[in-house]
This record gives sequence, structure tokens and C-alpha cells, in this order.
Amino acid sequence: MPKTSSVSSDTSAATPVVHKHSRRWWTLIVVGLAQLMVVLDSTVVNIALPAAQADLGFSNGDRQWVVTAYSLAFGSLLLLGGRLSDLIGRKRTFIIGLIGFAAASALGGAADTFGTLVAARALQGAFGALLAPTALAVLTTTFTIPKERARAFGVFGAIAGAGGAVGLLLGGYLTENFNWRWNLYINVFIAIIGIIGAIIFVDHVARTGPRPKLDIPGTILVSGALFGLVYGFSNAETNGWDSPLTWGMLAGAVVLLVAFVLWQRRAAHPLLPLQIVLDRNRGAAYSSVLIAGAGMFGVFLFVTYYLQTTLHYSPMQTGYSFLPMIAMLVLAAQLSTNIFVPRFGPKVMVPFGMALAMVGMLLLTQLDTSSVYVLNIMPPLMIIGFGMGSIMPASMQTATLGVDRQFAGVASAMVNTSQQVGGSIGTALLNTLAATAATDYIASHMPVTAQVAADAAVNSYATAYLWGAGFFAVGLVLSALLFRRKGDGISLSNPHGHAAPSAAAEAADDAPAMMH
Repeated sequence: MPKTSSVSSDTSAATPVVHKHSRRWWTLIVVGLAQLMVVLDSTVVNIALPAAQADLGFSNGDRQWVVTAYSLAFGSLLLLGGRLSDLIGRKRTFIIGLIGFAAASALGGAADTFGTLVAARALQGAFGALLAPTALAVLTTTFTIPKERARAFGVFGAIAGAGGAVGLLLGGYLTENFNWRWNLYINVFIAIIGIIGAIIFVDHVARTGPRPKLDIPGTILVSGALFGLVYGFSNAETNGWDSPLTWGMLAGAVVLLVAFVLWQRRAAHPLLPLQIVLDRNRGAAYSSVLIAGAGMFGVFLFVTYYLQTTLHYSPMQTGYSFLPMIAMLVLAAQLSTNIFVPRFGPKVMVPFGMALAMVGMLLLTQLDTSSVYVLNIMPPLMIIGFGMGSIMPASMQTATLGVDRQFAGVASAMVNTSQQVGGSIGTALLNTLAATAATDYIASHMPVTAQVAADAAVNSYATAYLWGAGFFAVGLVLSALLFRRKGDGISLSNPHGHAAPSAAAEAADDAPAMMH
């Protein structure tokens, strides 16, 4: 993509640098708000579902579509959203995404039928797919000084990791103190603040030269593949792995993915240039985000079940129970990005985070019907939180480092895609394994009493935690093998290595660009 012209006057160049410095942290706040809104919306509605079901009168079988409609639209359109931000401009795309997300949220909050609610959730997912990669791309092209970039990605990674838990807390509060509709209306207020902030603080970088073209065949192929993946795993969660629809969707997704890769090798304007994902560091980062996403869903989903059904916590108490985890995640994100990652690099920090998360999961397998929160539940949650805070910022920063700025949006979209697909895979696999474990436990402990049923549930959660620990163990090995050693090629603290000429170009180019 052609670069913006530089400013020749020394005097004119001096003031905007300070201007850029003061504004960029406000940009981070705006981008963080948007990311929080998108991430928390994948969990905030879960707690409101029983109340929404009672109000609108839909069946248990239909209930999953309130969640699935969002994840289907979000997951299948992410790469398109990322590329659109590259083509029509980040600021414009960001504001369109915020406006659309707010409108969809208002529609969902006002829904008087099940169909309207599901349609609104699908629209939320579509605009979320536009918003999430654009937010990360804005961050990628705004923060180019290595030390500041690390700090910004620490904040962003903490939000990405903690958003689900914040959603549980917010969902519990709004459902208990207002009603389920406010779980959707709240986005309108967050989006309005974001829109005002984006207009003021997100810089518009003018493009010169011809407009790049959208890869329409590639877009159709990858959107269809991602739809098949997310739908297939969602269907496995509800209808089992023996459902023809499950395997049909997953097989179709694989075929479309292969066709997409083959097309990208020959397309004149590829949607996702293959060198972006074939770089060892970025490949390691994407796989780490995918595995962390799969494992994290095990924590949120099954710990929530355990607290509410086994220990009989209220929605608000359940939300508060995750606060120590969020605190440790934020602490680890700041420590790792400001101190540990620049010193040790992602090859040390990401496996370290995977190991911690694995230990936390193994500790959760020891829970029973008489466990105490402070002694048995809070410590493993804090360990997992610290682990996630070590994984997410380093992985997200590595995934977008050194990418040519014209592909920053689609590279950022791959981060969100990895997290979304990981979450879908994790939810389906862990739910299926947990359900099987519960059935087997009951079959071997006849007759069924209330205590047997409670023990079966706890046993099923333990099975999910054990497999979650297995996910993180795989992540530990993969990240240790794939990430380059610090200083070998692209590193977080030195983006000017041999593989990252575009990062240096971004740094030189962004100073004049940010003055507009």
C-alpha cells in the first residue's frame, strides 16, 4: 500500500509528535472499550438466558441459538471484517462497527419475539466481526515504539483474556438488579462512549494510490469454512458427535479451507497472504491463542456450572468469584509485557503461561460437593488467571508484529478467529466429554439419588478440567517448539530484526500519519 507523505517542516513536525504521544493512550482506552464490549458479549447474555426464556417463551432446544447466532456470525465473518478495515480505512470501519453493534444491541434489548432476539444476536456478531480485528489493527499501527507497544498490548491482552469473566459479573448484576434486556442495552452506552472517543482520538490515515481490491472468491470460501467449523462444533455440543449434520459441516469446512488455501496461492489480491500465517512466530502465536481460547471456555463454563448448581451461588456471587482470577490476569499481563517478555521473549513466557494454566486446571479436578471457595476454588482460578495473563498479550503482540500495515487488519482478524474457533472447539469437546462422564458415573452408581446426581455433575466437571489441562499441555509443547528464541528474527523487544522490515517502515511512517 502506498505510504503517506512525510512532513518536511521541522517546526510543523515537532508539535504533532507530542500530540501523538498524548493522544495514543486515549486511543488505547477507546480500542479497549470496543474490545471489552465484543468479548463480554459472548458470555454476558448466558446468565440472562433463563430470564429471557421465561419472558419470550422459547424452548430449551431453541435456547442455544441465542448464543450460537452470535458466535456463528462473528466467527465466520472475522477475516472479511479484518480485510474491510484494511480496504476502507480503520477509523471509518471502527465507527461503523460501533454504530452497528449498538443498533443490534438495542434491537435485541427491545425484542418481543424469539426470532427478533436471534436476528439481533446475529447482527451483533456480524458487526463484532468488523469491530474486533479493526480494534487490534488500530492498536498495531498506533503503537510502534517497542516499549509503548508492549505496554499497550499488555492492556489489550488483559481485556481479551478477562472479558469473558467480566461478562459473567456484569450479566449477574444486570439480571438481578434490572432485567435481562439490560444485558443488551448496556452495549448502547458503551458504544456511544466509543464512537465519541473514536471521532476524537482515533487518527485517520489517508491512503494514496489505487484502492486495493477485495478477494471475493477467497472471502466466500473462508467465510463458508469458518461458518462450517463453528456450526459443526456447536451442533456437536447439542446433538452429539454422531449427528450427520456435525460431521457434514466439519467435513465441508475442511474442504472449503483447502480450497481457500489453494486459491490464496494464486489470487492476485489474496484475502490472507499465506506468508502471514506461515511465519513461525506468528503461527505459534495463532495456535497459542486458539489453545488458550479452548482451555478458557472450560474454566468459565464448568466453574460457573459448579458454583451455581453444586454450591448454589447466585449469579452475582458467581460473577464475584471470578474477580481474583481477573486481578491476577491483569497483573500478569502488565508484568509480562513490561518486564518479562522484553527480557525473555514469547518462547519463554507463553510456555510458562501454558504450564501455569495446566496446573490450575489440574487443581480444579480436586473439587467436590463440599469444597470451600477460599481454600479450594480461588487459588486455582488465580493460577489460571496469571497463566492467561502470560499467554495472551505476548501471543497477540507477536501475531501482528512485522506485518505490512496494509495487512494489519487481516492479521489482527486471525487472532480473533483463532480465539473464536478455539472457544467453539473447546466448548463442544469439553461439553461432550463432560456429558459422557456424567452418564457413565450414574450408570455405575445405581440407584440414582440426589447425592449420586450431584457427584456425577462434579465428576463430569473434573473430566472437563482434566481435558482442559491436556489442551494447555499441548499448547506448552507447541509454543516451546515453534516460537523463535529471543533475538532470532522478529522479537517483541526488537521489531527491527531481519524478518521485520515492515515494522520499521511502520514506525517511520506512522509519525507523520498520526498528525492528521
